[in-house]
Amino acid sequence: MNSQSLLASVGINIGLAMVILFLFSILKKQPSNAAIYYPRPLSKRHPITFPPFSLRRFIPSFSWIPRAFRVTEDEILQTNGLDALIVIRLFKFGINFFTVCSSVGLLILLPINFGGQPASSDSYRSMDSCTISNIKTGSNMLWVHFMCLWFISLYGLHLLYREYSEILVKRIQQVRNLRHRPDQFTTLVREIPVCGEHKARGCCVDHFFSKHHPYSYHSYKMLYDGKDIEDLSKQARYVYEKVQGLRKKCEGKKHGKESDECRDDLLKITGLEEKLEELCRKIRQLQSEDMLKGKELPVAFVTFKSRWGAAMAAQTQQHTNPLLWITEMAPEPSDVSWRNLSIQYKILPVYKIGVILAATLLTIFFAVPVTAVQGIAKFEKLKKWFPPAMAIEFIPGLSSVVTGYLPSAVLKGFIYIVPFAMLGMAKLGGSISKSKEEIKACNMVFYFLLGNVFFLSLISGSLLDEIGEYVSHPKNLPSHLAALVSSQADFFMTYILTEGLSGFSLEVLQPGLLIWDFIKSRTYCRGKEKDLYLYSLQYFRVIPIVSLSILIGIVYAVIAPLLLPFLIVYFFLGYAIYINQANFHIQDVYETVYDTCGTFWPFIHHYIIVAIILMQITMIGLFGLKSKPAASVSTIPLLLLTIMFNEYCKIRFLPAFRSHSIQNAAENDELDEKSGEMEHNFDKAIEEYRQPCLVPVSFTQSDSSLYQPLITSW
Repeated sequence: MNSQSLLASVGINIGLAMVILFLFSILKKQPSNAAIYYPRPLSKRHPITFPPFSLRRFIPSFSWIPRAFRVTEDEILQTNGLDALIVIRLFKFGINFFTVCSSVGLLILLPINFGGQPASSDSYRSMDSCTISNIKTGSNMLWVHFMCLWFISLYGLHLLYREYSEILVKRIQQVRNLRHRPDQFTTLVREIPVCGEHKARGCCVDHFFSKHHPYSYHSYKMLYDGKDIEDLSKQARYVYEKVQGLRKKCEGKKHGKESDECRDDLLKITGLEEKLEELCRKIRQLQSEDMLKGKELPVAFVTFKSRWGAAMAAQTQQHTNPLLWITEMAPEPSDVSWRNLSIQYKILPVYKIGVILAATLLTIFFAVPVTAVQGIAKFEKLKKWFPPAMAIEFIPGLSSVVTGYLPSAVLKGFIYIVPFAMLGMAKLGGSISKSKEEIKACNMVFYFLLGNVFFLSLISGSLLDEIGEYVSHPKNLPSHLAALVSSQADFFMTYILTEGLSGFSLEVLQPGLLIWDFIKSRTYCRGKEKDLYLYSLQYFRVIPIVSLSILIGIVYAVIAPLLLPFLIVYFFLGYAIYINQANFHIQDVYETVYDTCGTFWPFIHHYIIVAIILMQITMIGLFGLKSKPAASVSTIPLLLLTIMFNEYCKIRFLPAFRSHSIQNAAENDELDEKSGEMEHNFDKAIEEYRQPCLVPVSFTQSDSSLYQPLITSW
């Protein structure tokens, strides 16, 4: 890729970002879009005030960007929890790390790279003149790259250690602040045997914990197979909505023939109400204690009189047979994945293997479009293999757009659906909570992006350059990949630009929801009250994509320092977008479904460690190919130091994220005992874990008319 193609990509992405942000600043001021841009305050019945209909409502503004940087971490933590704060800390990590790396790269490495070859070199006609590939073989200037590699690696490890330490402190504080939550008193118990005397599992739970935890055990709640109840509830909900629709239709009718039609509708309503009453009667019958006895699952939520007792029960083996009485800390009630609790613990490995196979097949399938994207990026090779592509050159500037912007845009479009597909697979893996499903999806998406976006882009790009030599000398493949890794720097520059400028801008605009809302409001939902588009922050999508950008920046920090300023823009814009307009995207759009108190951070730490190790391995290969074996050998201790650092972090920090310490549990118990809240907290804990199918059925008319309008103008 030449400089014209890169400039074309920069221009297109900046232009698109400006247009999208202009649109956002205008559309956000329109009351008709409140369900999209203010669903969280509306769901809590907080009124939203818009400016009156005037020219001011249609004037774009970027004043929300500087305001975003004035939001404090304490505000985010208090309002949205530690998980949301970790996403913001991830962007801050990128800003801090790549600001220092850019200073080193632009002031030290870039001048050395640019002056590494004579002026007549072919590399000056491409972006290679700014990369390490422009350094002469055997040049002593490579020792500068070696020193920068050590500095960047050690600085990255320093930041990781500091982040891990600070987030651990915040996790302990957050657990203390949320000590009233029922999950701190509750243990999930699986594989409960049947009581031989009463032929039931419930009494077995009570006998077992009363005997082995006599001083801390409080109560239990069994889980039941509620598929029949759920099916009847869906039918009842459908009938209820049909009744409501007929009532509204009848209210809008007047006289004459319409009144006759209204009589027919009233007869239908009467019949449907009788059917609804019958369905509700069946549901209540199935929810009765006598009917539920035969549908017990070998799963129960057990509450204790103290957090200390719950932690002890959850983190110890309860039975000599490890496949009986399996305990773990319960997720908070809103985080429970009820459908997976009915899966037998013994067959969970089968579900997990199935998910891994499905994710692997998806990764292999997506290799085809990624390779095609690289074919577009390598336009000179594409012209030889596909001569009709030469027609693009007859239109001035089009080839720069095709090679500079189109590949990254097409790749972005292909991988957009991947996180959602991976989350769907993770939900089939048998996790007990939604948060664990998202963490699994995070891992699968990250490694998908690592394989398809990073490695496959390198391989396909290199193969398009020297495919003949690879076929004839397959043993030289690793050295060729190390030599040509810098040739893909220009592609990753355009990828970062597209992902950052266009991608983050579209994130704040929510074009999909705008289009869907427009279609709904003008078709089958015309005249109806708008539904709120309220959903949780998509950690499974945001974290892996941002982590991949960090990985690309780290791997290319020494190889192609010109990439680093693009990453600073990427992380600054991402930070502003996710907190924009005084916490807008976190406070106004996203619903906090659960708070794992920072459980996502160990996985982010792992992703960044993988990036640092990849950078070091790549540089070992490049130093060898540049005839600097001493530099290659001297990099190996750095690689070993990084691995040892990661192992130390696993010992020092990871256990505190996987379980609750007895010390912290006892300290939180003491705080409750001093305030007199202990008994109240554990008494209400078990009632929070009510299975959805056992909630009493109730179909009442909407009471929205009892409230004042929530959307008003000045």
